[in-house]
Amino acid sequence: MINLKKFLVVILIAAAVLSGCTSFLQKENPKEPARESESAENKQENKNPFKISNETKNFLLIGVDSRGEEESRSDAILLASYEPSGDSIKLVSLMRDSYVKIPDYTYTYSKLNHAYYIGGKELLKETIEDNFGVKVDHTAVIDFQGFIKLLDAVAPDGIEVNVTSAMIEDMGLDLEPGKQKLKGNDLLSYVRFRHDGQSDFGRVDRQQEILISLKNQVMDEFSSPAGIARFPEVISKAMKFVETDLKLEEALSLGASFLMNPVTEIETLRVPVSDSYENKTYEHAGAVLQLNLEENTEALKQFLESERQKE
Repeated sequence: MINLKKFLVVILIAAAVLSGCTSFLQKENPKEPARESESAENKQENKNPFKISNETKNFLLIGVDSRGEEESRSDAILLASYEPSGDSIKLVSLMRDSYVKIPDYTYTYSKLNHAYYIGGKELLKETIEDNFGVKVDHTAVIDFQGFIKLLDAVAPDGIEVNVTSAMIEDMGLDLEPGKQKLKGNDLLSYVRFRHDGQSDFGRVDRQQEILISLKNQVMDEFSSPAGIARFPEVISKAMKFVETDLKLEEALSLGASFLMNPVTEIETLRVPVSDSYENKTYEHAGAVLQLNLEENTEALKQFLESERQKE
């Protein structure tokens, strides 16, 4: 039965991409003739832009505290590592108050999220690579409005979370404490809530919780033949809410690999790891997490490489 299901997935993905994906990509200019200078190789590539991904990729996921303003800070900073041949995704939350060295910065050191404020995603990427020795292959940035739209597109019925009395009061919800389904704006408030004893550490846990729930929603969405047939269109729609250097065909390739080798587990890590930092205050940066950089770099390295070491 498992082999038959995988065979069905292969056939449906191929059909969706070869017939549905190409036509979907051409909808914006259906009457535009092919340019004469286009090479035969490019024409062939356009006919079939889809390939199964088999390379491990590290993604920098950045949630920014913006509703359209030009200047913003990174509210959530996560690294996601995906190996198509494996059955898990590794998700690392980098605490935004981590005190790190920022390239070419006046004070040399500051909070990690300040790197995005002064230099955008490229400086944040460079800061993470320089401090933690991890290569970032792609970046994706999403603001508050994009987050809400993405959640409503992927999980239109909402996501079940455990709501506390403190959250209900802070968010102004007309709900009872306990398991409740939240949507859009309320889910945004849920992942940003920090007015309890856990502060930013609780916020990071909720960010990971929602991403894991979204993974489950995606797996459910594409588990049926009808869902797989909608695969290219859904991926394309989702990418409209995100600013990324990932091309559509690359996203389709990764998505298809995700379906071919279903992810059964999301492994998580928080940096700084336990007992590897001190709470400090600096005049130019405010309250920060002073890291034992060597310990955290090694923990991150071991976490990202653990699956490959088993092979």
